[in-house]
Amino acid sequence: MALRDIPLFIDGQAVASQSGEWREVINPATQEAVARVPFCTPDEVERAIESARAAFGEWRKTPLNKRMRIMMKLAALIREHTGELAALITEEHGKTLPDAEGEVGRGLEVVEHACSITSLQLGEVAENAASEVDVYTLHQPLGVGAGITAFNFPIMLPCFMFPLAIATGNTFVLKPSEQDPSSTMRLVELAHEAGVPPGVLNVVHGGPEVANQLADDTRIKALSFIGSSHVGGLLYERAAKAGKRMQAMMGAKNHCVVMPDANKSQAINSLLGSAFGAAGQRCMANSVVVLVGEARQWLDELIEGARGMRVGPGTQRDADLGPLVSPQARARVEGLIDQGEREGATLALDGRGYQVEGYPDGNFVGPTLFSDVTADMSIYREEIFGPVLCVVNVATLEEAIAFINANPNGNGTSIFTSSGWVARRFETDIDVGQIGINVPIPVPVAYFSFTGSRGSKLGDLGPNGKQAIAFWTQTKTVTARWFEPENVSGGINSTISLS
Repeated sequence: MALRDIPLFIDGQAVASQSGEWREVINPATQEAVARVPFCTPDEVERAIESARAAFGEWRKTPLNKRMRIMMKLAALIREHTGELAALITEEHGKTLPDAEGEVGRGLEVVEHACSITSLQLGEVAENAASEVDVYTLHQPLGVGAGITAFNFPIMLPCFMFPLAIATGNTFVLKPSEQDPSSTMRLVELAHEAGVPPGVLNVVHGGPEVANQLADDTRIKALSFIGSSHVGGLLYERAAKAGKRMQAMMGAKNHCVVMPDANKSQAINSLLGSAFGAAGQRCMANSVVVLVGEARQWLDELIEGARGMRVGPGTQRDADLGPLVSPQARARVEGLIDQGEREGATLALDGRGYQVEGYPDGNFVGPTLFSDVTADMSIYREEIFGPVLCVVNVATLEEAIAFINANPNGNGTSIFTSSGWVARRFETDIDVGQIGINVPIPVPVAYFSFTGSRGSKLGDLGPNGKQAIAFWTQTKTVTARWFEPENVSGGINSTISLS
């Protein structure tokens, strides 16, 4: 069977790449190649950037209500094509269909938020700030924006970027992950079906060379990145040298604190879903559980719950988790499990060598659980990005807070408790940007900003919510006075005061 070739998208059209370098897109449950993706030539990236630059002048002047209607049409199309988009995600990423459908829904939330652009982009005004002087602000688009996304959410992460960027009047160049690009490309097609004009939204593919070209090009005024800490740090430095603003959402080591007064079944089920869903391939996965005091007695039930989770291909709707995205990802995860054993953690549940009937070549790793984990172990220090849960025991809430705050990352953390006082103490003293209270994955709804912190984020402004509007716009403040035609000057004012 001939593989489908993934096109570029430039100036409103699908474009066949002339690159001599192509990579196969692999179904992680079967190792079957389902598509080919090009690694763009520098000239092709140049064409995409120039298309966005040329389209900006007209697009920025497009009325707000017209941009709003395009977003409304896009939202309707995403709802209509949820099943199609989810199937593409599952085929190339491996996550289960229910999880993929949930991802599409979270991306849709951002597009629906962008439908409010007629109120989101309003400025402020102060009439008569001084004698007959008015002061007001304008939130104007920057120009060309760009986005680089990771493989783990091929619909949601692009939605974290381009809808609000183009709704605020910018044009855009998107580089999706080369590991699972088909659902992203279908999303872009739907955006143009919704009425996005040619040149406003362009797509290129490739690896580090393409990412570096986007970071270095001075025509691109803002760059949004979601991926590893190593790559994010390198791109942030390059973007800064090129004079552009950047937001980088990067690595994580998320913790879930379980207090003895928590609802046991709710806490355990929530924790298992957040740790092992999507085979742990989420930057917001709870990969560390901190059992406080008597909650350590729940370990056996936690292990049994993990043991009972179903592993299978993403098309198997009753599966709790699917395969890892690639053989390399599986080898890395299993290597870290090996290292955890060598460093003295107790391997209470081993998911290495997991076999799924009918899928002998799948990249499957079963739920894995380590107890007696300490902060100096590799399985704690590194982001495993697989279905591996580390269990840490502490005596008090204060110890739990200190333990989490000592970790360099600050993407997300959760606590399960029945005490309002404990929850308030936790949210006050914890040094992490996103907090869940009896919520296992504290990704906020789209009209609030994504607010990871510390080592998990570079840049002051995150995706979504008000911060995204600020990121994709430039604030101008205007101080204006209009004189009557026959007004006579009151003389020279050489002071700084308005009079």
